[in-house]
Amino acid sequence: MLNGTRLGFYEPVKNALYTGVTGSTSRGQAPIMALNVAAGGLCGVAGAALGSPFFLVKTRMQSASKFAAVGHQHNYTSSIDGLRRIWQAGGIRGLYRGMDAAMMRAGAGSAVQLATYDHFKSYISRTLAHRGLTDNSVYTHFLASMGTGFFVCLAMNPFDVVSTRMYNQKTVNGQGALYRNPFQCFYKTVASEGVLSLYKGFLAHYLRLGPHTILMFVFVEQIKALGAQYF
Repeated sequence: MLNGTRLGFYEPVKNALYTGVTGSTSRGQAPIMALNVAAGGLCGVAGAALGSPFFLVKTRMQSASKFAAVGHQHNYTSSIDGLRRIWQAGGIRGLYRGMDAAMMRAGAGSAVQLATYDHFKSYISRTLAHRGLTDNSVYTHFLASMGTGFFVCLAMNPFDVVSTRMYNQKTVNGQGALYRNPFQCFYKTVASEGVLSLYKGFLAHYLRLGPHTILMFVFVEQIKALGAQYF
């Protein structure tokens, strides 16, 4: 839901911003980084808002362990059980607990990922077109997405740490036991563990998100090409 929303709406939102600012869509224009960042951020925030209840349950279920507990243990037997119990305990507010942190995470990550990819793709196709690396080349898409993966991890990791802690904390009387909001979580994390604590798990994050970014953009570009050809 998160990726479907942000990828599906990115081009329409980007074109709407370009039309409002320049009078024409982004097609045929050099990328305007600020507009691409804005479009990517808006779509990321929307996707995070829609997918937050499912991400909440996923985080709590993955943290559950009978051998070595990680954070507060919620002990859901299934995703449906998790959603049901969260609804019974806190209603709609409970389902969207931690959404603000997730929106910050996805907004920052999507803004960097989508805008950086567009910039890299445009740069590669302009400077290396004589070597066959055109805008429609799969090799262009591969190289652009490979560079994008590192930068998106750099931007997202602090928000990932905060989002995970917000989702997995214990709740008392409908409030988080440790953090009231993501800003307090940022402050407490840095104050008690240092700035580098925001980059815990960076290598694991990159090893997950790097290949994901490459495969995602390569396949998205091929699907877009097929759509343009047949529709």
